Amino acid sequence: MTEEIRSLEGLKDIISTEAVRQPEPDQPAAADPVPIEAVITRDPVRDEFGRSYATGKRKDAVARVWIKPGSGRVTVNGKEMERYFARPVLRMILDQPFQVAGVQGEFDVLATVKGGGLSGQAGAVKHGISKALQLYEPSHRPALKAAGFLTRDSRVVERKKYGRRKARRSFQFSKR
Repeated sequence: MTEEIRSLEGLKDIISTEAVRQPEPDQPAAADPVPIEAVITRDPVRDEFGRSYATGKRKDAVARVWIKPGSGRVTVNGKEMERYFARPVLRMILDQPFQVAGVQGEFDVLATVKGGGLSGQAGAVKHGISKALQLYEPSHRPALKAAGFLTRDSRVVERKKYGRRKARRSFQFSKR
């Protein structure tokens, strides 16, 4: 997996070619390669209403996300996605997990998100959708994991230090 992935199509190609685990070159070859599904089996996690729940986080934003089969409606804090996330880039961020999993327009999303700004909230909802998708249907996990959507982005704002104007910026120095 030394290749660099530059598009979603490239990611799908790699996922489909790695459906069967290949033996390492320095290891003796086994009689038959073992399918990944035979190694780890996960059960779907759904509640009594047929929904999957997950929590997504990004910067200071925390999103609680429920997904269920439906027509592809996304509701964030009681508003439609188009009204809550007005910028097209933020709406594109929310669609990425569905594109990678290949289930665009098949799930309804209900999300409540608190904290942070719009960009962090969009990232938190994306993280929550990805986790809920892999809980609803475990077969989506390899594609979402390879795309990096299941990993929490731990980058946060650096704290302000004493004796400085901001986290790293110093006050202006004057010789005279």
